[in-house]
Amino acid sequence: MNFALSDEQCAFIDVAGEFAREQLAPNAAAWDEQKIFPVATLRAAGELGFCGMYCPAEVGGSGLTRMDAALILEELAQGCTSTAAYLSIHNMAAWMVATWATERVRRDWAGSLAAGTKLASYCLTEANAGSDAASIATTARLDGDNYVLNGAKAFISGAGDTDVLVVMARTGEAGAGGISAFAVPSDTVGVSFGKNEPKMGWNSQATRTISFENARVPATHLLGAPGEGFAIAMRGLEGGRINIAACSLGAAQATLDMTQRYLSERKQFGQVLADFQALQFRLADMATELVAARQMVYKAAWALDSDHPEKTAYCAMAKRFATDAGFKVCNEAMQLHGGYGYLRDFPIERFFRDARVHQILEGTNEVMRVIIARRLLQPNGTENLK
Repeated sequence: MNFALSDEQCAFIDVAGEFAREQLAPNAAAWDEQKIFPVATLRAAGELGFCGMYCPAEVGGSGLTRMDAALILEELAQGCTSTAAYLSIHNMAAWMVATWATERVRRDWAGSLAAGTKLASYCLTEANAGSDAASIATTARLDGDNYVLNGAKAFISGAGDTDVLVVMARTGEAGAGGISAFAVPSDTVGVSFGKNEPKMGWNSQATRTISFENARVPATHLLGAPGEGFAIAMRGLEGGRINIAACSLGAAQATLDMTQRYLSERKQFGQVLADFQALQFRLADMATELVAARQMVYKAAWALDSDHPEKTAYCAMAKRFATDAGFKVCNEAMQLHGGYGYLRDFPIERFFRDARVHQILEGTNEVMRVIIARRLLQPNGTENLK
């Protein structure tokens, strides 16, 4: 078993790390405080291939593996976790358009999304359909050559600032089998956006409700076949869970690095904090849990890239473990920085706030446990998940 990264992957890390240090980190505090969606910076990320990381090359994407994308997102999240997390969502939506759209829609949208000249939002969640995503109530009724959408989506990242919405809507019976997916231009008549929700973190990207009132979308904007929307959404979320886990790794790594420097510089009781064995132990535990989480993310990415039969469970495991461990490391970093960690003048509290929501989105960690447990309780479940 070889844990070494390839030369190409090391190059990806170097480029992403430089972008994070030069373009994200210096601006992250202002974006957070002023709630700025950094469109120009996102387009600059697109120029480096970071907006279509696993979109196929034939539509202008980078054609990278999910492992490659995880490495890049971890580096980007060390600069600004909120912006890296939006990029993870955009990549998921762009990949869905590139994979399942009709030829016409792929021609019109996929290349622009992969290049970052157009941006996307993923629209599954509703006010009464969060963890129970199969119960969505937004409808899409076929009327001639158009689908007519009615309903509302909630907690949509980038909504109001993006160009295309990947929308799950009900075209058939109740349950997962009645859901279809659509690529909806955000300027479609009948589409409107709510206020930017005040949030604990993720302030460099807006979170809004979206309302659909007789919004007419050409039937050619259907992604896949009618009734395939829920399956498409879940396929997207498998990769999305790895992505958001990688963003948690980045936040944790950034705060671990800050903590190591702080303990080596700060003096109390006549000696630097790093000389206190109790604090050494806490730093060691932070690093150990981070490395363990990283290995789980890598295994899940490998499972997805290799189409392993247990990829869904491995992605759920990685998301659950890495987002919990990542937030725990950020929390420990704040504690070890004392009062300074709690001040907005220092970045620890921003990483803490931005990493917290990762335990909720892309499927809550409670739902991840449900997915894992259901697989374990099937025949040969514990044998296969080794």
